[in-house]
Amino acid sequence: MLPSREKNSLMWGAVILTMAAIFVKILSAVYRIPFQNIVGDVGFYIYQQVYPFYGIAVALATYGFPVIISKLIAESAENPQRRQEVIRLSYYVTGSISVFLWAAVFFGSRWISNVMGDSSLQPLLQITAFSFLFIPFLTVWRGMFQGEGNMVPTAMSQAVEQTVRVGAILLFSYLLIEQGASLYAAGTGAFAGSLAGGVAAMAVLFYFTRKSGPTHKEKLRLRNLIKTKETKTLFIQGAAICLSGMAIILFQLMDSLNLYHELIKAGAGEWEAKITKGIYDRGQPLLQLGTTVAASLALTIVPLVTSAYRRNLRQELDSCIQLALKVSFTFGLAAAAGLINIMDAVNAMLFENSEGSFVLSLFCSAILFGSLTFTLSGILQGLGNDFIPALAVLTGVILKYIGNMVFVPAFGTTGAAAATVIAFCWMVVFLTASLRKKWKTALLTRETAGKAVFAALCMTAALQVWRWAIDYISLPVANGRLAMAGIALSSVVIGAFVFIYTIAKVKLFTEEELHQIPFGSKLRKRVS
Repeated sequence: MLPSREKNSLMWGAVILTMAAIFVKILSAVYRIPFQNIVGDVGFYIYQQVYPFYGIAVALATYGFPVIISKLIAESAENPQRRQEVIRLSYYVTGSISVFLWAAVFFGSRWISNVMGDSSLQPLLQITAFSFLFIPFLTVWRGMFQGEGNMVPTAMSQAVEQTVRVGAILLFSYLLIEQGASLYAAGTGAFAGSLAGGVAAMAVLFYFTRKSGPTHKEKLRLRNLIKTKETKTLFIQGAAICLSGMAIILFQLMDSLNLYHELIKAGAGEWEAKITKGIYDRGQPLLQLGTTVAASLALTIVPLVTSAYRRNLRQELDSCIQLALKVSFTFGLAAAAGLINIMDAVNAMLFENSEGSFVLSLFCSAILFGSLTFTLSGILQGLGNDFIPALAVLTGVILKYIGNMVFVPAFGTTGAAAATVIAFCWMVVFLTASLRKKWKTALLTRETAGKAVFAALCMTAALQVWRWAIDYISLPVANGRLAMAGIALSSVVIGAFVFIYTIAKVKLFTEEELHQIPFGSKLRKRVS
């Protein structure tokens, strides 16, 4: 039994790590808006073509490997020599992976850029390749501290990395554009800024390693380490956890590999295809932000799922699973429906004009299915299954790539958006079937879905009446960016109020459930 003081320390560490993760995800979505405003749609296309490779490096250094390393470190806490073996093995495994990925992207940059249909992207890919070389230090140091129950270094390194990275990206791209540099040069500067974020994260972790004092350093034979079972655990289980958290990044990678190329094959000119792809990419931060908010609310329930499963409390486990899915469906639906209703205003407010609003509306309908995907994956991982979510992502990515090949030639970026939605729908179906097979329980009841849909319809009606009233006034500046910003922000307030008021009145959540949802008790007091 842990002392209460140590328990509080571990809980506080988990809280700040969660807060840091949410901060990083939100900032990762939000910064692309001013970046697009600086470089325009073509510059945004250039950045988004290469970004998935950097995103994969960040995912490897943040999600799977540190979690597995921390688990191995915790298991060897009473044996300093074994702990050192785990650390050395972790360096070897993650170092091998990072060098392989760096070489594959750096030396394969010409081939990758040719597959994308834009050879000018080669220098950007070569710079981005160096982000993979940070993986061994970031993963092992984070895993070491997390294995000791100290989440502060990991949280601080993630927050500092993202803050420095975003600041450097915006600064470098702005200065290069102001000096008349090409958009490809601005993209190169942006990814150089991303590397600055990795260096900053390493500096933070290095500071904490020095502060924590010397560690046991006994000489070990590498050939003996390769035979240990931990090698398989690090490679396979770590990769599975990483893969399960990379759905959005890998979908972006599929778009990078064949969307622009397919647009060219369909008859679009190079410049037109770049603009079209850049406009389509406006949906990425909206999708990421929407799924982050909805899934983060739902995933706060997942630790309760894990706890109930380990204690074999079936009734409590059923309630936690149902609540997580109820939260995910409700707020994912609210985010998707809300954005669809006001997409033209949001598009103009954030990206200067409302071009591509229909495509972005279709694309953002994936917020609902993406939120359910991440929640179902978290539940299955909480039940001790890391491989089914990874398989769901893998099959979803294949379906997304095939969908682009089939739909883009006929429907352009509308087809690409549809392929994203279809892939996420497939993942929801796959994960739901897998969860039902593993744990026989009702997941999302018709009553819950009906009440959430009713709230979304009420919100839609209120927003349409509000837009009709604005159009009826017919102000001369109604289509200006400032006016669109006013429409978008006022619509967010109205839509959120109507939706929350409705779900409270129809009692979508019980009193007990509201106490388990972040800010749920405050919500109950304000609408009661």
